[in-house]
Amino acid sequence: MGTIDVEALAEALQASWSAETSSASGWTATNPAKGQCAVTACVAQDYLGGEILNSIAVLPDGGTVSHYFNIVDGRIIDLTKQQFPGDTRLSDPAPKTRGFASTRDYCLSYRSTEQRYTVLSRRIARLVGSPT
Repeated sequence: MGTIDVEALAEALQASWSAETSSASGWTATNPAKGQCAVTACVAQDYLGGEILNSIAVLPDGGTVSHYFNIVDGRIIDLTKQQFPGDTRLSDPAPKTRGFASTRDYCLSYRSTEQRYTVLSRRIARLVGSPT
């Protein structure tokens, strides 16, 4: 782990996101981070280590969205926060395991998430190499 810096990983992710890797049915290239948080957090953990946590994003219109991001060495690394309007509020972060060993295991227990993760992780490995 730690074979790539956060900025280089963020650039590779942004170049790799697509409708195929998004959980959002309304994904567009104008908001490429939309629906990418779970798979991005899993890929980021592959390269950076740390833990995946979950918050509830409360949007300006009152709607809510589950949101995943990483904590590495006590530092929040949220590579998809730009999907939300600036005045979005996030609840206190916590693991979301629902009976699984980790938040990552919970996220990847969904077949569609696992498939999207596989696509994204392969794209990232082609751009920056495999995680060690």
